Amino acid sequence: MKPKKTKRFIIKETQGSFMVSQYILVDKQTGVNYLYAASGYSGGLTVLVDAMGNPIVTPITEEE
Repeated sequence: MKPKKTKRFIIKETQGSFMVSQYILVDKQTGVNYLYAASGYSGGLTVLVDAMGNPIVTPITEEE
């Protein structure tokens, strides 16, 4: 029997138009926020930082 897989990332917010989609993802283990943007067959991922250059971290609860 295979162990149950848990998802590491949650989608916190989505935004998009006809050509571009943007997602804010939160790592459930670290709380770090990432921005993923996709357009057609291309996309990119980057860590979100505050004005001081520190990663934006969301507190994670057990329910998430």
